[in-house]
Amino acid sequence: MSRHFFWRGPSFLHSIWREHKTLQRLIRTMKIDLVISDSRFGLWSRKTKCIFITHQVQILSPHFQGLINVLNRWVMRQYKEVWIPDYEAAPGLAGILSHPEILPKNARYIGPLSRFSEPVKRQASKWKSIAIISGPESQRSLFEVEMARQFIESEEPALILRGKPDSDESREIGQLKVVTHLDDQSFIQALAQSEEIFARSGYSTIMDLHVLGLTATFYPTPGQTEQEYLAQLHGN
Repeated sequence: MSRHFFWRGPSFLHSIWREHKTLQRLIRTMKIDLVISDSRFGLWSRKTKCIFITHQVQILSPHFQGLINVLNRWVMRQYKEVWIPDYEAAPGLAGILSHPEILPKNARYIGPLSRFSEPVKRQASKWKSIAIISGPESQRSLFEVEMARQFIESEEPALILRGKPDSDESREIGQLKVVTHLDDQSFIQALAQSEEIFARSGYSTIMDLHVLGLTATFYPTPGQTEQEYLAQLHGN
């Protein structure tokens, strides 16, 4: 991440400014009166109310952390409000990421955000293991291959959820079943029938599992400092 910031820094800053200018034009032409941004650094304007949603009030990085957080704090100051999807009481779900020493004056905690609303009710076990695949390529595919290898070798009933809603294909390899996508109800049922869950330690996944009342073994995406910290925070 730090190497990426160093080499792509100028183009990254340019993209933020271009994003900001585009929003200014849209506000004028479309009469927009509210903008809610999911961690988009350039979607702020003095011409209307703009809200920034982030759990990374403090960004962790092995290099340039001070510089990165200067930029992050400057961005948050441009917004009318900063919404933090976590509990106010530390450590919450994101630890020091969402609970810095000094909280921005325009920030407030809004609690975890999830497409789910209540804990799952456990059902009779159908799967020994379930792996939830997510994240960017090529690490996404590498994670899927590693999980498939472990599950096949275990010879236990296992399920891999590939998280690709543009397809409904499925295949079976011995005791392993691989599906590209499940609707929310089928997804909840599968988790309720599993003994153990494996997943990347992305914050959206952590919030979903928290709301569902489930735990998992987390595998952080290599090189993503945020996921490495969250995996450690949640016990892996």
